[in-house]
Amino acid sequence: MTAPKPAAAAPAPRHDLPEPDAFTRPYWDAAAEGHLIVRRCRACGRAHHYPREFCPHCWSEDVDWERASGRATLYTWSVVHRNDLPPFGGQVPYVAAVVDLAEGPRMMTRIVGCEESALAVGMELRVTFRQEEGHEAVAVFTP
Repeated sequence: MTAPKPAAAAPAPRHDLPEPDAFTRPYWDAAAEGHLIVRRCRACGRAHHYPREFCPHCWSEDVDWERASGRATLYTWSVVHRNDLPPFGGQVPYVAAVVDLAEGPRMMTRIVGCEESALAVGMELRVTFRQEEGHEAVAVFTP
């Protein structure tokens, strides 16, 4: 009689990839097509990001998806040199950032394709997307 084979270890959780749900599916579908979308309130007219089913400014539920221009300016950033959560350790150094979208909302993201020394508050950025096979496209920004 042979001993049973040990079960394969579960892969480490991915903390850098989204877990879409039915509500956010339009956002991820747009990203897969290379478009950034935001939510805009029909009651007060303000855009917001991250996607919510209500307006965080006036609490109206009369909100809809809108294609964003993809333009932003750099609000702040930090260069991450150490991160122990999988898979970030293999991605350091990377630039974690907050950008002001042209439509108004602030968005947490990463800056790619830019040397650390070239970063400056207010620099103009445009959206691009990083995608790994079998996973959702994620918005990142580049000069």
